[in-house]
Amino acid sequence: MAPLTVDMGGVRWILAFTGEPALARFAAARREEDRKWPYRGVWGAALLDAAVPTVAESGMPCGVLVDAADGARGLVLPPVVGVVPEEVAVVGPGALDSSPGPATAPGPFDASPGVAAGSGRQEER
Repeated sequence: MAPLTVDMGGVRWILAFTGEPALARFAAARREEDRKWPYRGVWGAALLDAAVPTVAESGMPCGVLVDAADGARGLVLPPVVGVVPEEVAVVGPGALDSSPGPATAPGPFDASPGVAAGSGRQEER
């Protein structure tokens, strides 16, 4: 299953949620509460160490947006050294310029179909 992603600022962002309530807030922000949102619980380290490099194989840098519909409470994990594996990190001047930051990260943006990633147990729902 492919992760739920959105492309912004030259970066492909994996949308991850800390639990079902956070995913429900995202669905509500998109006015898609009635849609079925399949998800898979994964550990954060697995998301960063395995999913990010896999998505980055598309040729776009890849970062992670955690709880994207939660405004300033959300978390942006940009594709930079120290956050994602070094082999897929963006390096050099302006590397952080593509990070959406808290002002633009939240909200019902166009997400590619996929599976929402959540923290916790590794099981499909």
